[in-house]
Amino acid sequence: MIHAHITTWALTLILFFVALGLHKSGKERGLKVVQMILRLFYLLTIGTGIWILSSINIDMMYVIKSLVGIIVIATIEMIIVGLVKGKNTGVYWLLFIISLVLVLYLGFIKLPLTF
Repeated sequence: MIHAHITTWALTLILFFVALGLHKSGKERGLKVVQMILRLFYLLTIGTGIWILSSINIDMMYVIKSLVGIIVIATIEMIIVGLVKGKNTGVYWLLFIISLVLVLYLGFIKLPLTF
C-alpha cells in the first residue's frame, strides 16, 4: 500500500506542475480538466494515507505527518484557485514549500515506514 500512496502523491505533484504550466500558457480548458483529475488524486492520496494509518500502530508522528500532508494538498488547491482568480499566492507558495519539505522529511528520513 505504501507504493500506491507514494505513486498517488507523486502523480499529484506532477499534475500540479502541469496545471501551473497550462495556466501560464493560457489554456484554461486544459487547466479545468487537469484540475478535476488533480482533485481525484487528492482523494486517492488521502484514501491510501488513511489505509496506511489504519494498518499500523499509530504513533503521534504519523498523525502529524498526515496533517502536514493535508496542508500540502490544501495549499496546492489554494495556489491553483488563486492563480485562476488572479490573486496573490505568495503566502500559499511559502506554506506549500515548508509543508512539502516537512512531510518529505518525516516520510523518508524520520519515520521508519518507507519503501
